[in-house]
Amino acid sequence: MLLPFLHAQSALMEWVEIAGYAMALVIGAILGLLGGGGSVLIMPVLVYLFHILPAEATAYSLFVVGCGALMGTFSSLKKNQVDWKTGGLFALPSMLAVYTVQRWGLPAIPETWAMGQFEMSKDTLIMGTFAVLMIAAAYSMLKQQSDLKQTSFGNGLWWIIAIEGLFVGTITGFVGAGGGFLIVPVLVILLGMSMEIAVGTSLLIISIKSLVGFFGSMGNEAEVDWMLILPFMALTVVGTHLGTLMRSRVKGATLKRLFGWFILLMGVVILLTELN
Repeated sequence: MLLPFLHAQSALMEWVEIAGYAMALVIGAILGLLGGGGSVLIMPVLVYLFHILPAEATAYSLFVVGCGALMGTFSSLKKNQVDWKTGGLFALPSMLAVYTVQRWGLPAIPETWAMGQFEMSKDTLIMGTFAVLMIAAAYSMLKQQSDLKQTSFGNGLWWIIAIEGLFVGTITGFVGAGGGFLIVPVLVILLGMSMEIAVGTSLLIISIKSLVGFFGSMGNEAEVDWMLILPFMALTVVGTHLGTLMRSRVKGATLKRLFGWFILLMGVVILLTELN
């Protein structure tokens, strides 16, 4: 009786892993199409399908996001859809923030902490914060593009972009998401970029800060399951390349809204799961 049960359980685990790797392609395609958003699915896939602890999953996610965004950046460069000056201005403080959080911030958080009678584990804190981020990403995606009105900040624009970079880098370091859903609206609103240029520049920023953040986690001598993460990364990169190729053929607005509703549902489910 026990042997058939073990075989069934093993088969189920194999199918769950196959589904996880299939999601890597989907995540990459969304990243390439929208310049962000897809990376918010990496953490749930790693935690719930591959059973990786959230603190480790943030580092894995940064590696996957960084490599996928780097491929998307190369494709965008061929189409002259990257603003190097703005990308560098945004990426530098973002890079410093994500490295600091991964190298020193996350390890400093106690495994369990309490506020009065309320107790929370480090894993619950990370995943709960991540769920809130997913809900915020969904709101950004469901917001009509016509609502993004350009604003002039005159000569003070550079420090506003730098502060945004610092903010996004801190979030990226803590939850392992690329933050493209925050970057693209800022580039469109503050600089009046077209969506194509904003997406390409967002991919450049995400690739730099995510890979730097991953190397920050490596400074803590964290063990990496390369046999798991390299195939996942490779499929994400392939998906990102396909997404950039489809960018001019697929109605991004429709896809963005559908994906927005999907991650809204995912965010609510994760939040309820972690708080129960």
